[in-house]
Amino acid sequence: MTDNTYCVIMAGGIGSRFWPKSRRSKPKQFLDILGTGKSFIRATFERFAATVPAENFLVVTNRSYKDLVLEHIPELAEHQVLCEPIGRNTAPCIAYAAYTLRKTSPDARMIVTPADHLILNETDFRAVIEESLDFAGRRDVLMTVGIKPSRPDTGYGYIQMSDGEAFSRVKCFTEKPNLELAQTFVECGEFLWNSGIFIWKVSSIIEAFSRHLPEYHTLFSSIMDDLATEREAAAIERVFSECKAISIDYGVMEKADNVYVRCGDFGWSDVGTWGSVYQLARKDRYANAKSNDGCYTYDTRNSIISLPEGKIAVVNGLNDYIVVDTDDVLMICPRSEEQSIKKYIDDVKFDKGDRHI
Repeated sequence: MTDNTYCVIMAGGIGSRFWPKSRRSKPKQFLDILGTGKSFIRATFERFAATVPAENFLVVTNRSYKDLVLEHIPELAEHQVLCEPIGRNTAPCIAYAAYTLRKTSPDARMIVTPADHLILNETDFRAVIEESLDFAGRRDVLMTVGIKPSRPDTGYGYIQMSDGEAFSRVKCFTEKPNLELAQTFVECGEFLWNSGIFIWKVSSIIEAFSRHLPEYHTLFSSIMDDLATEREAAAIERVFSECKAISIDYGVMEKADNVYVRCGDFGWSDVGTWGSVYQLARKDRYANAKSNDGCYTYDTRNSIISLPEGKIAVVNGLNDYIVVDTDDVLMICPRSEEQSIKKYIDDVKFDKGDRHI
């Protein structure tokens, strides 16, 4: 553990692909969707707490989730929660944290992680992170963690390595290829899944913003005197209103020539969809994933059924379905149609407003 290492948890998303369980008022990162006894954000904090002291965590989230963050991670002080006024993707989120650290700890090393991933082998994961911190701490590089692919998944971005070394220079990034291309990537052996976990020195990412997103550099540099003061909220409101929405991958990583990847194989999933929860969940002899013992299934196979605590459900005659019940919304759809969840949300919102969203 070092006082010069900081962990930035990105926790601003609304988790719409997990509707109706994930809502704007309490999105995915604050839920225990996998039934582990911990919310995603709590598990993420604990995962990095062996490497980073509690006072060196920053959580970047929507300002409406500040209290939820402090509820789930009570070890944090209020100033460790950086509040975005509006969502603008990952580049401004990371810039907010990086320029804050530029002011308070300019020599720091910085880990950036999503709030909602699953890691099965945390010992191996921690070793990869610590090796990456050492590598990035001694060089002017932008590090990302890549995952050895187990299947040709079209829902992940891919990273092409330049060689088979533990730390390989990145050739290129490819975002969510079609199935044929994903199969080629896996068979080729040069490609890794992009985990969205980054490691770099604060000085390295600031230089990268200066070179590749100069408008961001200008905006955030202009409010340096306001950060970590009572003027911060107003300054961030102005900056975010002028920031274009862009991911860190597209805005910086795909353009930089000093990007390296460390391959890891530690049981990773971004748990991005109900389908991924189904793949990870324990199943009965008919391949059904059920959230509790109150679900009675008949002639039902290959389905995921999520119920509120204490709810009884009888499900008969379904095959390859998603069933999610909450206090005010019931969703039943084929697993093959889960990409339609956004349309369901839009239709409900159009008819009923935001009450059920």
